[in-house]
Amino acid sequence: MAFSRLLLCLASFIACAVAAPRAVPEGWSLHRRADPDAVLPLKFTLTQSNIHNLDAYLLDVADPRSPNYGRHWTPAKVAETFKPSKETVDAVHSWLVEEAGIDTHKIRLSQKGDIVHLDLTVAEAESLLGAEYFVYRHGEDGKEHVGCHQGYSLPERVSKHIDFVWPTTHLGSTSLLRRDAGVSTVPGFGRVSGAPKIPVDDVSALAAEGCDTAATIDCLRGLYKYDHTLVSGDKNSVAVAEFSNEVYRPSDLDLFFKTYAPDQVGHIPETISIAGGDPTVSGDLGESTLDIELVMGLLGAGQNLSLYQIGEAANSSVFLDPLLGAVDGSYCELEGVSNQGLSDCGNKPTVNVVSISYHFNPDVIDPTISPIVQRECTEIGKLSLTGMTFIASSGDGGVGYSQSGFCQLANGTLQAGNPKGAFLGQLPASCPYVTAVGATSVAPNNTVDDPEIATTRFPSGGGFSNNFPRPTWQDDAVTNYLDNFGPNYAENIFNRSGRAYPDVAANGWPLVIAESGQFVKSGGTSASAPIFAAIVTAVNDARIAAGKSPVGWINPALYSSAFANAYNDVTKGTNPGCSTQGFNAAPGWDPVTGLGTPNFPELLAAFLALP
Repeated sequence: MAFSRLLLCLASFIACAVAAPRAVPEGWSLHRRADPDAVLPLKFTLTQSNIHNLDAYLLDVADPRSPNYGRHWTPAKVAETFKPSKETVDAVHSWLVEEAGIDTHKIRLSQKGDIVHLDLTVAEAESLLGAEYFVYRHGEDGKEHVGCHQGYSLPERVSKHIDFVWPTTHLGSTSLLRRDAGVSTVPGFGRVSGAPKIPVDDVSALAAEGCDTAATIDCLRGLYKYDHTLVSGDKNSVAVAEFSNEVYRPSDLDLFFKTYAPDQVGHIPETISIAGGDPTVSGDLGESTLDIELVMGLLGAGQNLSLYQIGEAANSSVFLDPLLGAVDGSYCELEGVSNQGLSDCGNKPTVNVVSISYHFNPDVIDPTISPIVQRECTEIGKLSLTGMTFIASSGDGGVGYSQSGFCQLANGTLQAGNPKGAFLGQLPASCPYVTAVGATSVAPNNTVDDPEIATTRFPSGGGFSNNFPRPTWQDDAVTNYLDNFGPNYAENIFNRSGRAYPDVAANGWPLVIAESGQFVKSGGTSASAPIFAAIVTAVNDARIAAGKSPVGWINPALYSSAFANAYNDVTKGTNPGCSTQGFNAAPGWDPVTGLGTPNFPELLAAFLALP
């Protein structure tokens, strides 16, 4: 084979440098040079067609002003619209065969036409990509990964047809779940859990008028004027996503239901196991329990709840990928972090609404991470075209990342402990195709009839994305905040032109749940997200009963004038972090509580008025 770095560069006259960080990613150490004779299965993830039109396609079915509102696409139409073009496939094939001298029999195109597979030795791959491959070792568990942290090169005319080459610069994290209880040295995946657990001695003494000290299901119904009897049955669907060792016990559900929803005793969610996920094994009980009890408690026995249980057996180190691949088989081909790919590909059912109360990465510009999170967000957008609604918690770290308070220092590094530095958002909440939910509380001595405040038990996450620009449907609301209420921070503290979040809010403290055989007060934006997911599910119930489609991607509608009366405005509170007071809640949208908490009758009426 003719593998010549000189030939590769001369053939295109200019090489395009791809993803070239200068240091080994934090958490990993360079162990040794990779064996030059070892076989390296390469994946070239091809650029999708029509991605530049994704927003236009989505707005056509999600903008209340569109005549096609609610006319969601079929999965087949989505797959056909975005599959790589013949031009892209031919360009990559021509480069490999005619310039790099690869035998055509070694080149394999995936069934969906999304990815080129190629097995080369390490030496051949290094020559082809202008890279140096090493074996890296992870500091926490000693696992090893092959990659090239110093980057790789592609000819300029070819690079526009290739999104990623795997394995290369992205090493990921081998620890699937990083909880926020304590300070971590490496920002990564975790469950939002900023609120403590406080035992409740006598749950029978709790009443709706004491919602400032103990927020029950009845409190939530009162706060959001939620009084809805579900009628669409199994035509509607909703799921919560739980990862790794976050599990629940049916006995805790029954303890909760005996007090707050007697007709639900004996009911459990329908498990949809992904990557070996099993909610019956030993694990942490609090977080999954919180989601399930809140959604089932609000919706009642008329709606089944699905549980996407994503296991640690997932081969991917990009944690949202197992879920995305499980409901969209074509995404499995796009995913390439591991050589083995994903274990569940398009074999799991989709739902109308999915609630995700986890964070996966800080929203920071990083050549090893940014292309991946862009691709994940794009996949969420494509699934939204089919009518899915993605809801995520906004985080419990205020303007910092996670409860550990990661901020970005002037030299570009991330440091925990809320040091003075640039604000950091979190993913997937900052993806514009996700509805991000912040947290509120009933103010001391107030009732459900009074306006809530931004929770003070922990700083509700919110801010501006570094990876995603501000969408047009947010312009008026965000500009109003920045012009009239925005803090006077230096230009480099946050990205004023980025996608702003959260979009809405719901109560996040002190929610009463049953856990480990007793009642406790718990919370976090991890509670706010499933509460809002239940509200949207009830909206879908009414629309389906009226012969209409589920709402799908709701963000453009939420920010439109047709929904001006659909929220309880929250104007008090802040979300401190990074050695600042963060942002202030204010009239209208703000980066603490979004547009406000739901006023269910008004929200329902606004959605029912749409086609």
